[in-house]
Amino acid sequence: MINEIQLNNQIVQYTLKTSSRAKNLRLAIYCDGSLVVTRPQYLGSFFVNNFLRERANWILSKIEYFKKFGRLRAVADPKEYRQNKKAALILVRELVANYNSIYGFKYNALKIKNQKTRWGSCSKKGNLNFSYKIAFMPRELAEYIVAHEICHLQEFNHAAKFWNLVGKTIPDYAQLRKKLRKWGRN
Repeated sequence: MINEIQLNNQIVQYTLKTSSRAKNLRLAIYCDGSLVVTRPQYLGSFFVNNFLRERANWILSKIEYFKKFGRLRAVADPKEYRQNKKAALILVRELVANYNSIYGFKYNALKIKNQKTRWGSCSKKGNLNFSYKIAFMPRELAEYIVAHEICHLQEFNHAAKFWNLVGKTIPDYAQLRKKLRKWGRN
């Protein structure tokens, strides 16, 4: 649902999504300048509007930043996407084989996707999914992402047991998490 809000005397359009899985309000600004707000089912528009107003300066600065580049597309053409997808799949297969030889967890499918907001994910069915963009990041970050998702096969949360599993193969995971957040903003 498309909505509008006035932030610092400027009208901003945003897409409002309601998710049964969301526990908190969350916002995303994509490279085309679009703003998406996801809310839990139980939160009303009053809370959404307050959330956006509290973050008005940050939201407007990000939208302005992306306007400098015009409307960007994730990939220039389908051929380029296929090439990147293949390179990512080769890398991910190698990393999954390396890390899962240590963990030994069973997984169902391994897929490369054009995900907007995630580097990787693990479904409850045991499917491991990764963004094709993993092929362009530093190797240590790609390794962290793969190990992270493999560990979700055993621990489907981010509790202490999960981080202990990740630390088994990626002892500096905390530093890599910080680096990954910064890398994603570049």
